[in-house]
Amino acid sequence: MSQQHSAADPAPITATLARRRDWWRDAVIYQVYPRSFADSNGDGMGDLEGVRARLPYLRDLGVDAVWLSPFYASPQADAGYDVADYRAVDPMFGNLLDADALIRDAHALGLRIIVDLVPNHSSDQHEWFKRALAEGPGSPSRDRYHFRPGKGENGELPPNDWESIFGGPAWTRVADGEWYLHLFAPEQPDFNWDHPAVGDEFRSILRFWLDMGVDGFRIDVAHGLVKAEGLPDLGGAEQLKLLGNDVMPFFDQDGVHDVYRQWRHVLDEYAGERIFVAEAWTPTVERTANYVRPDELHQAFNFQYLSTEWDAKELRTVIDRTLEAMRSVGAPATWVLSNHDVTRHATRFANPPGLGTQIRTAGDRELGLRRARAATLLMLALPGSAYIYQGEELGLPDVVDLPDEVRQDPAYFRGAGQDGFRDGCRVPIPWTREGSSYGFGDGGSWLPQPASWGELSVEAQTGVAGSTLELYRAALAARRARPDLGAGDGVEWLRAPEGVLAFRRGEFVCVANTGGESVTTPAYGRVLLASGELTEADGEAKLPADTTVWWTTA
Repeated sequence: MSQQHSAADPAPITATLARRRDWWRDAVIYQVYPRSFADSNGDGMGDLEGVRARLPYLRDLGVDAVWLSPFYASPQADAGYDVADYRAVDPMFGNLLDADALIRDAHALGLRIIVDLVPNHSSDQHEWFKRALAEGPGSPSRDRYHFRPGKGENGELPPNDWESIFGGPAWTRVADGEWYLHLFAPEQPDFNWDHPAVGDEFRSILRFWLDMGVDGFRIDVAHGLVKAEGLPDLGGAEQLKLLGNDVMPFFDQDGVHDVYRQWRHVLDEYAGERIFVAEAWTPTVERTANYVRPDELHQAFNFQYLSTEWDAKELRTVIDRTLEAMRSVGAPATWVLSNHDVTRHATRFANPPGLGTQIRTAGDRELGLRRARAATLLMLALPGSAYIYQGEELGLPDVVDLPDEVRQDPAYFRGAGQDGFRDGCRVPIPWTREGSSYGFGDGGSWLPQPASWGELSVEAQTGVAGSTLELYRAALAARRARPDLGAGDGVEWLRAPEGVLAFRRGEFVCVANTGGESVTTPAYGRVLLASGELTEADGEAKLPADTTVWWTTA
């Protein structure tokens, strides 16, 4: 049963927030994975009160908004992305009063709050699904999900050949012989978005949280929801390799855009420039642009950019394609390097290219951090909105050596599909040099932290010139002081040596050396910020390998 929210009025928007028109077009948004951010009660699990206590840190970091990964009531089969009640907070994270207090405090500090929404599937413990199981084949309750008879002489085979993203078939058989669809874990049955009750319910859920005062929603699996008519076979195995690369009958169907047009009508009823952000894996950035047309969503994650190697030529190609695609629909580009589903970029860039976004080896830690710092300055210099995943401002690597017995990623236990090593980017972040969990909480942490965490902590890096934390703080302060830095929809490319990206934006110039050797470039003016040491003489600058520098020509 949903919890009751007793607050008389939604968390107010401060005058400072209200004055920022189109704030989302150049916003820097910080992703908080609540269970790994801060633990207020010593149970080893992060919670909403822990997030609330650390909001001043995020304000001082210089971000504009905070995106919270799911904290809804859930059996936690997939870390909260299996929702049992969309109007309740899971007790491990707190309750609705804690959510209300967090939103209010964030607004008072000039921060906006974006919450995760999971519309493709529910938990198998959701009341709708439990009712569907109890009422049996042919019941109206089953129409809200995808129940089908099986193939084969006795219905012993799945209804089609679709594979789960987490490995194995995307169908599970129930005791009465029917099968239900789950594109992820069996505990996550897919909703049937052709059923009007599903749309009605989610529009109600949107209003519930908008009335609470949230500033927007990040839509999980936004490319899902609508399935091709008749649920046709895809043909062939290893379907995950097609994800984001080819047309699939269960992803990126055109019908999904009707859903988002209806949602946009709901959002536009509310003051304060609330937004939608799509997690949409599509074959091309042009297909991604379809989600951010003027009457649909506001932003879409740029997974093409996230998955691009640290290579000047490849980066320029994806930057140009992104800006062109988003310009055509009047939407801002977004840029992201890490999130809760991929190996942290400090580890990806520490390894040889071509290994993808799920990597099991630590690689060259020094190289990875140097490239990660340079990549961050490049990202923050591009026009549009940027996303930061908690802990990347500390230069945290992935924890690649977690013991098997502590892993919780459901894909790991399925033995196929995704590699199942997402736990490595979800290890609780360090706040202090010492303590049972380096300041995360008083009762240890739900995943073990490495011994190196103390020296990477907020305490260890605060005030230390050249630290990764201070680099982020300086970059975000410069971006905020120069509003035109994130504004606009284009860059002016400058001539540069091989392996180097150089572009101008008004009185600002960014140069990124992605190569393995130092290069000499013009000194374009006064240095604002650099990810590494550089030397200047006689109007020229020598950039070390894997270094980005910002200049102002003013």
